[in-house]
Amino acid sequence: MREKTLLSFGHGYSAQALTKRLQKQGWRIFATTRSPEKVERFELEGIDPILWPDGDLKEALRSASHILVSAAPDGDGDPILRKLRNDIIGIAPKLTWVGYLSTTGVYGDHDGDWVDEKTPLTPTTERGRMRMKAETDWQSIPDLPLHIFRLAGIYGPGRGPFQKVMSGNARRIIKGKQVFSRIHVDDIAQVLEASINQPNPGAVYNVCDNEAAPPQDVIAYAAELLGLPIPPVVAFDEAELSPMARSFYAENKRVRNDRIKDELGIKLKYPDYRAGLKALFEAGVAKGGLVSRPKSPQSSA
Repeated sequence: MREKTLLSFGHGYSAQALTKRLQKQGWRIFATTRSPEKVERFELEGIDPILWPDGDLKEALRSASHILVSAAPDGDGDPILRKLRNDIIGIAPKLTWVGYLSTTGVYGDHDGDWVDEKTPLTPTTERGRMRMKAETDWQSIPDLPLHIFRLAGIYGPGRGPFQKVMSGNARRIIKGKQVFSRIHVDDIAQVLEASINQPNPGAVYNVCDNEAAPPQDVIAYAAELLGLPIPPVVAFDEAELSPMARSFYAENKRVRNDRIKDELGIKLKYPDYRAGLKALFEAGVAKGGLVSRPKSPQSSA
């Protein structure tokens, strides 16, 4: 049955949050993974797993009414289109909705100024350039009901500043007026669900919260919630960072999210990092499991 059937390519953190919402409404979920270990877990969660790129996708492609693409591009382009472009072209007219998870990195550096969905794409990192090309490649497929979601930095249960602080290795890296936009995974899921419920093929949405904030402020707030010492300040030029980590600081911008509110009617559950981190801490999922509240600044979580 083609109605209410999602094929999720690269079924990761954000896709799993959406799946939990859809399964409650009776959706069937096909999900690809490269990990044999995840196949059994997906089955236990009521998902039809496909070990890909070598698994058989015929039933999933024949049944899907909706497709979500989370898989990242590489130096050779988008991995889904590289292998399945003709198949996607063949089923495009029969699909109701296709979502592509991109990144706000496609906008490049704007020295702290605001960007929105109409801002020209001028990525400065290799990852941003690959995402921009992947967006273009998906947009080139005729009759595809494509929706692009440009995600800010993702955090949520088991992912975010709590882990850095609790490791004891966290630092507050300072680089001028650097800010980053963020988004809680539950808010990503509600945006995707809202788009599924009111498709608008060709739409592009920035998915971020209301406050672009300095990364050192976020680390400090996470430490305060945990009752741990606030990590030391380190100047960006003196910080020992991997090339990947350093590249994140190459772009500085504030991202507008008006479109998800105006067109999709979204009211963010976590409008800023403080609301999101506080909710995670109070729910006891700062580490993906239970978190004991420290009794003193020196006690551990």
